[in-house]
Amino acid sequence: MRARIRLIIADGLGRVDLVVNNAGVMLAAPFADGRAGEWQRMIDTNLSGALRVVDVFLPDLLAAAADGRTADLVNISSVAAHGVFPSFAVYCATKAALSHFSRNLRAELGPRKVRVTSIEPGLVATELQGHVDHPDVNAAIDDWREAFDWLSDADLAELIAFTVARPRHVNFPQIVAMPTGQV
Repeated sequence: MRARIRLIIADGLGRVDLVVNNAGVMLAAPFADGRAGEWQRMIDTNLSGALRVVDVFLPDLLAAAADGRTADLVNISSVAAHGVFPSFAVYCATKAALSHFSRNLRAELGPRKVRVTSIEPGLVATELQGHVDHPDVNAAIDDWREAFDWLSDADLAELIAFTVARPRHVNFPQIVAMPTGQV
């Protein structure tokens, strides 16, 4: 399966030398509510999905680096990897695992000239918050939306572009980007 996916992409785009691993779902799942299905969905998407993406594209990244080209793996994590956000314990755990996975991959792949970056944004105005179905949490999100300007998807795209445009010997292992008003 992994080889088939790589071949399909290589036929259309060539060998991959940049992977932005951005799949994610953020669900309000207060642990006491016992929303095991939602916990599993976040684990499957945010962690297992990220592992599978790396598994598929790692051979291409290693080959690009071996050919002397820049090779980048950018994992999109979250400030939730470091913070405490009530009602989001499992989401935070998946993002902490992704950030730690990134640090370990960097140690493993850096000597092979593959750059690994974990970008950990704060609040970003995307559809991610639309998955939240908990009334109290939705009210808090609405309050935050009115309190300050959130990052945009364009802000993150510019950050990724800046990061991967550095010379091959420069790596930003971890970048935390937050709206100025977010504390």
